[in-house]
Amino acid sequence: MSHAIASLYRLLLASAPSDPSAPMLISPDGTRLSHGEAHHLAGRLARGLATCGAVPGDRVSVRADKSPTSVLLYLACLRGGFVYVPFNTAYTEDELAYLIGDAEPAVMVGRPEDEAFLNAQAARHGARAVLTLAADGGGSVRDLMASERCEGAPADLRPDDLAAMLYTSGTTGKPKGAMLTQDNLAANGLALAEAWRFQADDVLLHALPLFHAHGLFVACHTTWLAGASMLWLPGFDRDRVLDLLPQATVFMGVPTFYTRLLADPRLTAERVAGMRLFVSGSAPLLAETHRAFEERTGKAILERYGMTETGMNTSNPYDGPRRPGAVGPALPGVSVRVVDEEGAEVPAETVGDVQVKGRNVMKGYWKLPEKTREEFTADGWFKTGDVGRIDAEGYLHIVGRAKDLIISGGYNVYPKEVEDVIDALDGVVESAVVGVPHPDFGEVGVAVVVTRGAVDEAKVLAHCKAHLANYKVPKNAFFVVDLPRNTMGKVQKALLRDTYKGLFAG
Repeated sequence: MSHAIASLYRLLLASAPSDPSAPMLISPDGTRLSHGEAHHLAGRLARGLATCGAVPGDRVSVRADKSPTSVLLYLACLRGGFVYVPFNTAYTEDELAYLIGDAEPAVMVGRPEDEAFLNAQAARHGARAVLTLAADGGGSVRDLMASERCEGAPADLRPDDLAAMLYTSGTTGKPKGAMLTQDNLAANGLALAEAWRFQADDVLLHALPLFHAHGLFVACHTTWLAGASMLWLPGFDRDRVLDLLPQATVFMGVPTFYTRLLADPRLTAERVAGMRLFVSGSAPLLAETHRAFEERTGKAILERYGMTETGMNTSNPYDGPRRPGAVGPALPGVSVRVVDEEGAEVPAETVGDVQVKGRNVMKGYWKLPEKTREEFTADGWFKTGDVGRIDAEGYLHIVGRAKDLIISGGYNVYPKEVEDVIDALDGVVESAVVGVPHPDFGEVGVAVVVTRGAVDEAKVLAHCKAHLANYKVPKNAFFVVDLPRNTMGKVQKALLRDTYKGLFAG
């Protein structure tokens, strides 16, 4: 891992099993896609995208349901040097329109029912092609792949060429494109495969979405770099997961997956006897969930810590204590430090701002050079926006978030974005959205609203549902005369969180 890697795809090709018939994906119906077949089809699809006018460095935006074809599309983009830009399937047209305008994709891929909307966006922003991809893997993407008889050669790339761009929001509410390079993704994937002891005989039960770094990078890259296989589910379904666990060796999930599995008596030590690793991420895992899972199954969940801009930064050890409430030491090739307000590193057990450095850290934010500079220190460390402490044994503990981010069911919800939508509703003076604990989703948003007219909870929530993905919609709306503020006029969200923290308790 000492040398920068110029092409993630060439690394994946080199890591593929010597037997090309070895399975890469196994669908619930038993259908298999081999490693050899996957790379052959990805080569044809890469050539097809080129015939649509895409050239290396162009963005290919994708808002499609998870299917084997969607994996081939990702591999095709890596092979052709096209920048893969996934969008959450829950996004509304308002949200998509902004992202498309910002990313300026050369090719847009969407569900068949999105085609008219995407064609209008293509005309507006100059995209060269619109393709469809249905939930069953059908559509013009598959037709394009079938129509190409030859494979496109893997593109010649440099380590700092972009491989993917994932959007993440901030306190401004405007999503930013995190530019992830070939070397960012390759170095992080190799670090994880090494840290988590992935081998060719591993079988990962994949129930995560593909538009998120967890399901797309962490799950897929570690599996492919070991030449291993995946049991492929279109999404998390507790019954299917429980049925398939005896056939798997690794499972990756968000904390919500684990609380739902624990709620089912079929989760037993016998059922998971063949599992060697359970990984949790994308949101904090409650210590009580960690302990309950180990008591029930005899398996300790391995929790790790990462973010869109950096990939994975730390991980509880594969061999060694996996501590509830901690996210472990830094991964190989990654440095983590905790600093005070002046930027000076603090002693062990001292709470401060978490910063990271390494080949995993993004190139920057798309078209936002000033924002990129703001998020890095003068000596090259990335400011995560998280608050934490490193204990005497080197384990990082995340204790809070500097930017009031809400993580609900593993998905990031940025209060400012939701507040902007609520504030646009006629009759609303202002609003504040805060996260409160929830037994299933980890946390959920609630809105506290000041009004001057006939606005009720149903109206606020319906307005949010019309303009935001469902996971961003607050669970409740409460009405107050004034929002609490400090002497500087800043809304005291800590007070609001404290007021409503017991809403879903018990």
